[in-house]
Amino acid sequence: MLRPVAPGPAIVACSTCRHSAEAREDGEGVRGGARLTEALRTVQASDPRYATVAVQDMPCLFACQDHCTVHLRAPGKVGYVMGRFAPDADAARAILDYAIAYAASEHGRVAFREWPEGVKGHFITRTPPEGFVVE
Repeated sequence: MLRPVAPGPAIVACSTCRHSAEAREDGEGVRGGARLTEALRTVQASDPRYATVAVQDMPCLFACQDHCTVHLRAPGKVGYVMGRFAPDADAARAILDYAIAYAASEHGRVAFREWPEGVKGHFITRTPPEGFVVE
């Protein structure tokens, strides 16, 4: 049931997420989560700055009230679930830009002034790392 992945900062994309609030799949029958994962990997491959953050995928993050969701995580850092993204390169770039700042942060907290515009309003929840809670 669990598949091992490399440790370190990662964006885990829900591969089965809806394409939008209105549609499960795009016009070609592909789920939004699969399209967002593809966009994340394409944008990541186009810019070496993004190499420090892995792009991983798994079916269903259980955030089904939202579409195109991702979980940003790293050892010892607060994790974030974000959603309601368009499954495209612009959203992927914003997620990856935030992920770089997140990976460079001490505990996973990125100052609001550093957030890319494309992630504002997309946060669903934050999760403390094992063994910690947020003060």
